[in-house]
Amino acid sequence: MTSEATSFVIAFAALLFIYSLVSQKISKTVVTAPMIFVAAGILLSPEGLDLVELSAGSSFVLAVAEVALVLTLFADASRIELRSLGQRGGLQNRLLFLGLPLVIFFGAASAAVIFTDLTLAEAAILGAILAPTDAGLGQAIVSNPKVPVRVRQALNIESGLNDGGAIPFFIFFLVLASGEELNQPVGTLLSLALEQIGFGAVVGIALGLLGGWLSGRASRAGWTSELYHRIEFLALAIISWLVADGIGGSGFVAAFLAGMASGAMGRRVEEEEIIFTEAEGSILSLAVFFIFGVVAATRLPAVGFYEVVYAVLSLTAIRMVPVAISLIGAKLQQQTVLFLGWFGPRGLASVVLLLIAIEEAEGLPGLETISLVVITTVLLSVFAHGISANPAGEWYSKIVAALPEDAPELGEMKELPVRPGLNAPEESMTGK
Repeated sequence: MTSEATSFVIAFAALLFIYSLVSQKISKTVVTAPMIFVAAGILLSPEGLDLVELSAGSSFVLAVAEVALVLTLFADASRIELRSLGQRGGLQNRLLFLGLPLVIFFGAASAAVIFTDLTLAEAAILGAILAPTDAGLGQAIVSNPKVPVRVRQALNIESGLNDGGAIPFFIFFLVLASGEELNQPVGTLLSLALEQIGFGAVVGIALGLLGGWLSGRASRAGWTSELYHRIEFLALAIISWLVADGIGGSGFVAAFLAGMASGAMGRRVEEEEIIFTEAEGSILSLAVFFIFGVVAATRLPAVGFYEVVYAVLSLTAIRMVPVAISLIGAKLQQQTVLFLGWFGPRGLASVVLLLIAIEEAEGLPGLETISLVVITTVLLSVFAHGISANPAGEWYSKIVAALPEDAPELGEMKELPVRPGLNAPEESMTGK
């Protein structure tokens, strides 16, 4: 292991141990685990105490980030399943099928106007990177019983599926921007992008259906122990990712669709699998936030006025306007629309997609601008959404309490499992 990786592992493990000792106390405050790990990364970076140094383009950093995203994509798709999109009264289809493309479009258009040095393809990459939301940064909202189930589940399902939905856009725009730089024909670029997406989809669906069927048969026959049921969950996600990547497809598309396909086969998402996401999976997520802090610290001196302006717009208008448009006709209160619009935090997926862009399109002229904007936006989101989650939940719960019984917000719908948060107290994690 290189000295760079060794110093990171030692620092991260020590921080994880210390945080674990006081995690229950911290969970009762507005301070979240991502805040702490990002801040620690900044503090220990070369710009701070100079104890940890990481390069955004290093293979070690990319490997940790990719595995974290693969497990998140598979877990979320498996947990939520296709059937969730057919729930009557749900708002998730509006947010996913109309809101998500509009967020990417508004993000790209705003980037093209504010950063005139970006090509249209580069602006679109930025829009796609910042489109996925991370409910883990606002866990107090999606697990708050005072927030109506219909509203909670809209954010829960949207966050679980929109990262997988944004990845094909990201792949397409990244291939387009890289090809334009090399003066490749548009037809060739389209073919390459569709090839990556298509191969990933075929591998993911095939392995997900097969794995889900085998898992169900083994579980019903009583052949699988709880421990190895968790390992099986990990293995299927990793296999899908690596097989697709090995044949020229997108491993992320494969992992996402494998999780969805295994759920469609009736594969049960057991409590131990949710605990897996909350334990082993969360360790990787926190590692990504720590890496993000270290990498961000070295870029912060270069952040300028326009990067901050775009970051603020990304967390407000670029998110809120598409959400409002997608909810036209749902007859929701203005406060509900505002609430849904605000809680679109940017986190894990945006960080990983940025690292992939740095790795795959190193010579892209607009890459530095894209990096600075994403770093600024995620940094603001980690703290703004983490701090505001509890106060906003209390504010909105008072509004809900005053609504008539037949208000659209109060419509009944099935509540799906919530991805365990990185700062959830013990009671919420165990369901007690």
